Amino acid sequence: MPRMRGFTLIELMVVVAIIAILAAIAVPSYERYAYRARRAEGQQLLLHIANAQERYYATYNRYGDLATIGYATTGSMASEHGYYLASVSIQDDGQAYTATAESMGVQQGDACGSLSITDTGAKRPDVNDIDSNRNGRCW
Repeated sequence: MPRMRGFTLIELMVVVAIIAILAAIAVPSYERYAYRARRAEGQQLLLHIANAQERYYATYNRYGDLATIGYATTGSMASEHGYYLASVSIQDDGQAYTATAESMGVQQGDACGSLSITDTGAKRPDVNDIDSNRNGRCW
């Protein structure tokens, strides 16, 4: 009788187990990297708002809402790819502001959560706050 060539069921199960172990390690690592990459969109949006606020302040000696500083909306606006929703709150009769970017959609699982920047340049979450779940600094 001729000998059959091929793989045994045990060999195939070992390969499947190895693939499952590699996937269990790779998928969470990829997700953290994706959160970090999309976080740059929120940071960029907040820095653009902060720059527009400073230009407006230099002219009018006060800070303004999004529509006043040149954006098309007064309430909140989405980032380019829709991962963040930015809003500005004005305090002290226009002498201070806080711009906040709330994560939306697939970015909501990010350990950093909301990003914010104030008129003094203070960024939240704190730039020195490092957490292994955050895959680096939030800013």
